[in-house]
Amino acid sequence: MGQRLQEWRSARAQRLWLSMLINAMEEVSRPERRDEPCDAQLLAALRAQLARPPLANTLYASAYSLRN
Repeated sequence: MGQRLQEWRSARAQRLWLSMLINAMEEVSRPERRDEPCDAQLLAALRAQLARPPLANTLYASAYSLRN
């Protein structure tokens, strides 16, 4: 029972995260939002974060899985 509850919570959290992502994408795709200037420091921080390699030991990753 505990395993099923954990799987349900995980699936629910994933749906919530995906729903929030879709809402954010819809918000920034509006024409009036696309015309707004972006903060240069925020863009630089984002570019720096995306340039870094991914962390090897994330919360759900396993060092022994081929799917990481």
